[in-house]
Amino acid sequence: MTQSATLGPHLQRLQQRALMVGVGGLGLCVVGVFLNPGQFFRAYLLAYLFWLGLALGCLAIVMLHHLVRGAWGAVIQRILEAGTRTLPLMAVLVVPLLFGLHDLYIWARPQAVANDELLRHKSLYLNVPFFMVRTGVYFVAWIAVAYFLNRWSLLHDQTQEQPHERSLRRRLQLLSGPGLVLYGITVTFAAIDWAMSLEPYWYSTIYGIVFMVGQGLATLAFAIIALALVADFAPFADVVAPAHFHDLGNLLLAFVMLWAYIAFSQFLIIWSGNLPEEIPWYVHRTQGGWQWIGLVLLVFHFAVPFLLLLSRGTKRRAQTLATVALAILCMQLVDLFWLVMPAFHPAGLYVHWLDVVASLGIGGLWIAVYVWQLQRRPLLPLHEPRLQGALDHG
Repeated sequence: MTQSATLGPHLQRLQQRALMVGVGGLGLCVVGVFLNPGQFFRAYLLAYLFWLGLALGCLAIVMLHHLVRGAWGAVIQRILEAGTRTLPLMAVLVVPLLFGLHDLYIWARPQAVANDELLRHKSLYLNVPFFMVRTGVYFVAWIAVAYFLNRWSLLHDQTQEQPHERSLRRRLQLLSGPGLVLYGITVTFAAIDWAMSLEPYWYSTIYGIVFMVGQGLATLAFAIIALALVADFAPFADVVAPAHFHDLGNLLLAFVMLWAYIAFSQFLIIWSGNLPEEIPWYVHRTQGGWQWIGLVLLVFHFAVPFLLLLSRGTKRRAQTLATVALAILCMQLVDLFWLVMPAFHPAGLYVHWLDVVASLGIGGLWIAVYVWQLQRRPLLPLHEPRLQGALDHG
């Protein structure tokens, strides 16, 4: 199966528009650097965490697909693999954040560390050189795993010898198990470094899981949107059926419930402990207008999607499911906003134009590179037994 000639122009137009938005948004960000450098770095961090989460979520879910060998992932495998190949872009885009460490993190300011006993105690881990080394290690690990997953998947497309096919599928499965463990470890430490250390006096033992579940939820939503956009074009038109959207809708529902469970678990543990060093984090997020963001998340990131995804009709209609997925994707950005921004504005809700512009800038560039990567390979895996299972299931 090959990419349809009719789909190419649609993808090219999407790529061009995304690139224009990305360049325009990043251009305005450059203006923001001179007008308000501190706010620029805060907005850039928020946008970066969101779009990096999509790339990492693609990596995690494609490994989960190879590990469990389910037919549900065959129709979105290439959609996910293209997302993993944006990780080199994200490695480049992390560089501006490294110039803003002193603006973002109190532990990166020598004077603050010198005057604070707790920061001095944590300085063995929270210091600028070690932070940069860890960041480099994370990207080396993520890009290496993504490289081998994509390389072996491409080799699988290029061979028709059955023993060699089985060997490549086995390699992908064997890599995916340890790869998911590595993903869990690195994302946990990255979440601590980039987000939790914004408030170094606070800690949560499941903070990394909050980020991992959010990445999985956002990625499934993104994959559903992408599949709905291409479902009417070859080669997807001959493969994708309502049953596939129904399966993906069920997975999305599961992640919505898991996100709510993890978020409530963290709140319940900290509320029941009621320790002075733990509760300020939630106090800052439940007053000064931030409580309304929390309420919006409760309603539109859990309650409404949960009720809609219970319906079989919603999950079997591609456009309806894609609309729900788009709302969830937007709410995931709001969730990150609620997690990150109160660290800088604990007194009350504050939204700056750079928060929007940075998300559009990085997002436009990410989507442009994503579409470019998507067009480089067949849109469905070739010589894949699970694809026949997907056809039968559909």
